[in-house]
Amino acid sequence: MTTTISKSKSLYERRKKLVPDALGIFNPSTAVRAKGARIWDADGRELIDFAGGIGVMNAGHCPAPVVKAVQQQAAKLMHSCFNVSLTETYLDLAEKLVELLPHGDFTKVLLTNSGAEAVENAIKIARMATGRQGILCFTGAFHGRTMMAMTLTAKTKNKTSCGPFAPEVYRLEYPYYYRYGAGLSEEKYVAGQIQRLHDFFHYHAAPSQMAAVIVELVQGEGGFTVMPPAYLQALRDICDQHGMLLIIDEVQSGFGRTGAWAAFHHYGITPDISTWAKSMGGGMPIGAVIGKAAVMDAAIAGTIGGTYPGNPVCCAAALATIRYMETIDINAKGKKVGNMVRRRFEAMKKKCPAIGNVRGLGAMLAFELVKNGDPRQPDAELANRLIAACEEKGLIIISAGTFGNCIRVLSPLVIEEKLLRKGLDILEETLLELCEL
Repeated sequence: MTTTISKSKSLYERRKKLVPDALGIFNPSTAVRAKGARIWDADGRELIDFAGGIGVMNAGHCPAPVVKAVQQQAAKLMHSCFNVSLTETYLDLAEKLVELLPHGDFTKVLLTNSGAEAVENAIKIARMATGRQGILCFTGAFHGRTMMAMTLTAKTKNKTSCGPFAPEVYRLEYPYYYRYGAGLSEEKYVAGQIQRLHDFFHYHAAPSQMAAVIVELVQGEGGFTVMPPAYLQALRDICDQHGMLLIIDEVQSGFGRTGAWAAFHHYGITPDISTWAKSMGGGMPIGAVIGKAAVMDAAIAGTIGGTYPGNPVCCAAALATIRYMETIDINAKGKKVGNMVRRRFEAMKKKCPAIGNVRGLGAMLAFELVKNGDPRQPDAELANRLIAACEEKGLIIISAGTFGNCIRVLSPLVIEEKLLRKGLDILEETLLELCEL
């Protein structure tokens, strides 16, 4: 008797033969085509996308204006290298980014191929602008997998055996009240963390050595832990007092995900430099460093560059994506989706003791799975079982968190209410089944 395997399974068998194991598998799905918040796999199954290519598809899969812009630009000019032949697409995109994301009175933009590359360049610029070397980052951080970005990234799984790492990088505990705030009010816990921040400059490095602080306001891979406003204000004050630069990584949190163009817009604080990618390109590979003009211009000619940054097709895609986001009011959609997901997650938490915490900002939301209701007992095994079981039922989800025990939602923000509810129904029903509730 001949056994027929699915096309998806056969693709994973080919993957095993051809692709290094270093490229992890975060979900067992495949993808052949997609539209909006739906993906069709290699076997023709329709799946609801709650991962969005890890936060890339805020504007949805293949929106018509973006597809058209890519096709038209590809037919005219696919590449020239911005350093060799100036292209207007780069300038058009830069102008739009400055319009939406001003960093003070004068802002400049550097385009990159990815978020990691944006972070690498942001650190170089900060060091050249200040003449200092030290960089402060945080536990739970993820900034990429290139050398400096990997040094800044906290999770050991992402950097095992990859050292030695970049020098003059210091790490401080990110405020994580759910896990570490037992016995304290949140206000007192945050006050204690702010004191530790001030103490850092006595125990570890003098402020005069420090070029910059880099931080995510909602930690992407760290489990969607949200920066307390008082703590960010303390960071801003310390940077201003000691001539350090504040770098905010908006790679996963930007372009409507939190219900605003930038997560920092919720805080009323402007960074000196910010880094961007993911949903900026609508699916095409592009990132950006945006910063105060005086800071950006401190970089020495020749220290920044590359063959592909500012590629015309990617610029056309990004500009069309942002204009489309403006047309559909992506930030309003982020708020609406976020409200729906948060309400459901909070209701699920009341039914399921395995959900220890619900957190996030806007539509950048997650719940943390723990054993016995204990914040110190992360349940990554349950998270992995949930991901696999949901995929079988037609829902793509992914995990996050230092311990891999958080389930995050990064669905396209254009998702229809009915489809969002269906996805949440699958998620809830599956979790309750696995927990035998």
